[in-house]
Amino acid sequence: MCEKILVVDDEKEIADLVTLYLQGEGFHVFCFYEAEAALECVERETPDLAVLDVMLPGVSGFELCRRIRESHRFPVIMLTAKGEEADKIRGLTLGADDYVTKPFLPLELVARVKAQLRRYKRYDAIGREDARIVCGGLVLDETDHTCFLNERPLALTPTEFSILCILCKNRGKVVSAEELFHQVWGEAYYDRRSNTVTSHIRNLREKMGDSFENPRYIRTVWGCGYKIED
Repeated sequence: MCEKILVVDDEKEIADLVTLYLQGEGFHVFCFYEAEAALECVERETPDLAVLDVMLPGVSGFELCRRIRESHRFPVIMLTAKGEEADKIRGLTLGADDYVTKPFLPLELVARVKAQLRRYKRYDAIGREDARIVCGGLVLDETDHTCFLNERPLALTPTEFSILCILCKNRGKVVSAEELFHQVWGEAYYDRRSNTVTSHIRNLREKMGDSFENPRYIRTVWGCGYKIED
């Protein structure tokens, strides 16, 4: 059964081109040019991944992402204008897993879609006994992609879950932002000016009720990276 991809962009030429490339890779694509119809599709079809343009008429891509995150955990990739760093940070804060800057090569977007799906789907192949990670009050299960903190469920995006898994598996050790980027996004090039990892760490702390000044879980080791103590 082929994976279902939601594509939403008000620039018809871009939406249709992305759809064409994704269909060429065997994906079943739902293509829309505005958010309301896309939201109806999300509830009706439950796609495996969404590609959302930031600038949409009426309901913006940001608001669409926020509504999706109210009840769904599948990966979301945002399409942002070139140089709009604030858009990238806002999208990640609202629960997006990745972003692609316009103009982009369609094959680059296809590669990112496949990378996100691999990370999101691979937990199904892991044995349940080996997939359970316990770290203090944190319990993560890579099989069903669930996370509990002191028996309280945390609604994490696939990217947030991956980052937390890496930190927990390396408990007591410092993991650099660059290493997290390479492991989670699977890309060779890391831009130290990017706020991608920082934004996801901030989201995790907020969901965990952690503070930046006096963290109980995720600690920042200045100039080095992040770590979780057992």
